[in-house]
Amino acid sequence: MENKEYIHALNGLLASYQVHYQNLRSLHWNVKGQGFFELHVKYEELYTRAQVVIDELAERILSIGATPLSQFKEYLSTSSIAENPIIHKGAPGVEYILKAQEDLLQQEKQLLEVSGTENDEGTNALMSDLIREKEKTNWMFKSWLEH
Repeated sequence: MENKEYIHALNGLLASYQVHYQNLRSLHWNVKGQGFFELHVKYEELYTRAQVVIDELAERILSIGATPLSQFKEYLSTSSIAENPIIHKGAPGVEYILKAQEDLLQQEKQLLEVSGTENDEGTNALMSDLIREKEKTNWMFKSWLEH
């Protein structure tokens, strides 16, 4: 594929997911206090899903003839999500997730639009699935914060 901006955007999403994945691992390892049991399990569910998405994104980039980023220095310099400090409490962890997922959602919506103009049905379908999934989990996390 010739569109370098499009490939850069896909790699940006890949990099953001990689940093997000590690932030989720940190949340999982370091959560303490009220809500520990439910959040420990939920964080694991989220990082496991992020790992699958990372692989799907990298393989999608390869499928359209480009090269996915694969070095941590590239992820950190390209990601729109920063590394988190260690977070122990539930509410700040869930707030991070909502903020990160809103960031990812924005990137996915932009890629959904561009993938349509690029006639890239595979990426378009992937973005559509990720958007739907993220909108649902964001609703759930917002509801959790209201307790």
